[in-house]
Amino acid sequence: MEAAAAKPIIKVAALCGSIRKASFNRGLLHYAIKLSRESINGLQIEYVDIAPLPMLNTDLEKDGRFPPAVEAFRQKILEADSILFASPEYNYSVTAPLKNAIDWASRPPNVWAGKAAAIVSTGEDFGGGRSQYHLRQIGVFLDLHFINKPEFFLNAFQPPAKFDSDGNLIDEGAKERLKEVLLALQAFTLRLQGKC
Repeated sequence: MEAAAAKPIIKVAALCGSIRKASFNRGLLHYAIKLSRESINGLQIEYVDIAPLPMLNTDLEKDGRFPPAVEAFRQKILEADSILFASPEYNYSVTAPLKNAIDWASRPPNVWAGKAAAIVSTGEDFGGGRSQYHLRQIGVFLDLHFINKPEFFLNAFQPPAKFDSDGNLIDEGAKERLKEVLLALQAFTLRLQGKC
C-alpha cells in the first residue's frame, strides 16, 4: 500500500493589527503558529511584524524603491501563499498600523493580489467583528480572497478568562475554532492554487 502524498507546503504571513506587546490578538497568532507546527501538516505560519513600518509617505519612495523596512515587509507578503490577519477593532474599523501596512504593500506592484486570507479577532462586545467586515471591504480592492466560513470573533473580557496573564490563549473552545479557521484557510489556498 502506497503512503499518502504529502500536502504541499502553504506559507502563511501572520499580521497583527495591534503593536501593543500584551495584545490578545497577537496571542491568537502565537497560538495559530503553535498549532501549525504541532498539528496541521503542510501549513507554515510566520509572524510578520508591522511595527517597524514608517507611516505611508510616497516621498519616501526613491527610484522605484521603498524604505528598507517596507521592502522587507513587501517581500514577506509576496513570498506568502496566504495571509492571516488578527484585526483588533478601533472605532468600528481596522487599526492605523494595520491600514498603514496594507497601504504600503498595495503600492504598485500590489503584492496582496490573488492571495487567500483569513481574519481572526478578539476584543470587547462583538470581538472585533466590525473591523473584520471593514477589512473584507478593503480586501476587495486589494484582490485578496477571504475565506467566508468559519468566522472567528472572541469576546476576550466575558468570563471565563480566554487568555492568561501573559496573553496566551487558554480557552479550549476558542483553540478548536481557531484550528478550524486555519484548516479552512489551508484548503482554500490549495483550491485557489489549483492544487486540490
